[in-house]
Amino acid sequence: MSLLTHLSLLITDLDHTLVGNDESLDLLNQVLDRYRQTLGTKLVYATGRSRESYQDLISTQRLLVPDVLIAAVGTEIYLDAAETLDPAWVDKLSTNWRREEVVAIASRFADLESQPKSEQRPFKVSYYLSPSVVAAVVPQLQELFSHQGLDVEVIYSGGKDLDILPRDGDKGTAVQFLRDRWQIDPVQTVVCGDSGNDISLFKYGNERGIIVGNAQPELRLWHELHPVNYHYLAIADYAAGILEGLKYFQFLD
Repeated sequence: MSLLTHLSLLITDLDHTLVGNDESLDLLNQVLDRYRQTLGTKLVYATGRSRESYQDLISTQRLLVPDVLIAAVGTEIYLDAAETLDPAWVDKLSTNWRREEVVAIASRFADLESQPKSEQRPFKVSYYLSPSVVAAVVPQLQELFSHQGLDVEVIYSGGKDLDILPRDGDKGTAVQFLRDRWQIDPVQTVVCGDSGNDISLFKYGNERGIIVGNAQPELRLWHELHPVNYHYLAIADYAAGILEGLKYFQFLD
């Protein structure tokens, strides 16, 4: 039997990735809690939710306390059990981010419906957009941003959510920022996701990647177009899919 690989860092999305089935979540929590105690494994949640929405979630779900919370689609990194914003990340995203201009351009599109105030963050502007008009609206939106010299990223996920972020403000860049800080080898790092705003988790480095079985079409399509041997599409859904992937990559027997 081959030796298990040391799991130093696990980063996972929350809704429909880690959260979705209580039984498999409890099993995964047991594994991660054991690894944290015996291996010093770090746990990071990377969610599209705001910190306030994350607090609502943890009041109803049995989640381990993470070492770091990446919130608001990557634009916010919270340290100290999700209490303190990382000032270095704030400084990084502040460069060349012109939020008012982003909002002004987006307001020209009648198909973009502004999300609630709670989801509008300092480095994130969020809308609802019907999938029937995505192919028409997004390219026009991106062209206008480019014409105005706005270096932003437009992310569509879940068949409804459109987020506009600074170019280097997504989940994947936040993960690279943390991994570099902690000096953790990508081979000992696992990222997990289910939707379009998780694509960045998989596209920058060569961390081991687990796409859960219930993944959204946009992530499945991206995976099909970018096949690599260090990404795994699970059969099982939610946390069971993460457990399946950990076994596949020999982090778990």
